[in-house]
Amino acid sequence: MPAVLILLTLLLPLGAGAEEIIGSHEVKPHSRPYMAFVVSVDIEGNKRCCRGFLVQDDFVLTAAHCRNSSPHSAMTVTLGAHNIKAKEETQQIIPVEKAFPHPDYNSVDRTNDIMLLKLESKAKRTKAVRPLMLPRPDAQVKPGDVCSVAGWGSTSNNATKGSACLREAQLIIKKDQECKKKRFRCYTETTEICAGDMKKIKAPSKGDSGGPLVCGNKAYGVVTYG
Repeated sequence: MPAVLILLTLLLPLGAGAEEIIGSHEVKPHSRPYMAFVVSVDIEGNKRCCRGFLVQDDFVLTAAHCRNSSPHSAMTVTLGAHNIKAKEETQQIIPVEKAFPHPDYNSVDRTNDIMLLKLESKAKRTKAVRPLMLPRPDAQVKPGDVCSVAGWGSTSNNATKGSACLREAQLIIKKDQECKKKRFRCYTETTEICAGDMKKIKAPSKGDSGGPLVCGNKAYGVVTYG
């Protein structure tokens, strides 16, 4: 349990807000070896698909809302995927042993929307599977920094299906006042990061929840809503 608490502490003050990748480009296959495809299925067969990212060989970080509400939901994580709809030799599908949502997660306003998944077995490190580094506890991104989000979500507002191949979009870190001014839900600078570009349509999309906000090859946040 101490390892779980340490990981959550590192990312909680730096959580990112977002939920759909619009205005994105397909990445070079397996160039984002930390990306995870997370599936949660309840006892009635209802499926919820999200993203996540490997932070240790047997731990994946994602958003807390990515787990079905049923306490008996079964979860699996696919690592090493580029085309999630194909059976690639690089893919490793590992069941989740236990999910650790943040104890103060609020499903209504999605505050503290972060969850750690303990895998049943350790992932085998390959060129296509490798953990993403976390920042120091005191590290912070600044307005103007260019970061990225990746996922298999929708590529346009009108799209009904997600992308088969992993895509990525760059986002510019904005001043907190810009999100507060627009009353972006219950935006708070202590737990969220304001990112985007008003001149361009780029954003994570439906299906990209749980993925990382990557700045300088480190994860500074978890995609939750947009």
